[in-house]
Amino acid sequence: MHVVITGANRGIGLALYERYAAAGDTVTGTSRAGGDFFRMDVTQADDHQALSEKINGDPVDLLICNAGVYPDKGQALGDGYAPEVWQDAFNTNVTGVFMTIQRLLPSLQRSAAPKIAIISSRMGSQARAKGGSYAYRASKAAAVNLGRNLAVDLEPLGIALGVYHPGWVRTDMGGAGADISDAESADGLVQEFAKLSLETTGCFKNYDGEDVPL
Repeated sequence: MHVVITGANRGIGLALYERYAAAGDTVTGTSRAGGDFFRMDVTQADDHQALSEKINGDPVDLLICNAGVYPDKGQALGDGYAPEVWQDAFNTNVTGVFMTIQRLLPSLQRSAAPKIAIISSRMGSQARAKGGSYAYRASKAAAVNLGRNLAVDLEPLGIALGVYHPGWVRTDMGGAGADISDAESADGLVQEFAKLSLETTGCFKNYDGEDVPL
């Protein structure tokens, strides 16, 4: 199986990368910083083109859109949320996801059973609106909406797409007080990705398999 993971250099992305690599899968990981991974900023069209050229038409069986940012963490309503914060959130968490899927669509179509997993957040659930983190919440809600609409258009092509909340994870983004480790999150996500099919396409799931309310 060929797995492509954006944002694979740390946290949940790295934990997923390690699990698929240990299972013997071919894994292409990307990172905005480069290093041991293919250098790619998901907000840059040229980087998407470069990734496509690296894959060179090979089938992609599972695309995990994991790269994301939380630029408004801790900001206050009275003086935070500059326009640049909103641009960063949506360029990465929404547009970056769409461009990744669009550019790799030909390779996904060459797989016998292609799947796409979008890592969003329950903070994008309207049913769980608790205030604050407006740019992050709005961008993650948009990512859920994007995923569910893409699922409709990709189903006739034989591509299953699911949207996932990885849990509140102890990472740089989640913080030290979060509920679970990146290893626990990755273990659950791998199982959920394996269950994804055309029958469940368009789902919004927690890492443990529970449905997340829209």
